[in-house]
Amino acid sequence: MAIIKALIPAFLLTWVVSLVIGSQGSHGGALTITHTFYQGHELYWSWPLFLGATGLAWAIFSMLE
Repeated sequence: MAIIKALIPAFLLTWVVSLVIGSQGSHGGALTITHTFYQGHELYWSWPLFLGATGLAWAIFSMLE
């Protein structure tokens, strides 16, 4: 259950950080922020950041149980 709860804060963290860094024109180095279009909307996303944030949130939620 902790992994399911960890997806929400990981998504929010990735979305905000990618939006801030990507909107400035940077690719974020190792974060590899990509600029994509999804159904007419612009989206900045980083899979490495999402996986790292998911792991961190999962560890925190697991310790709280």
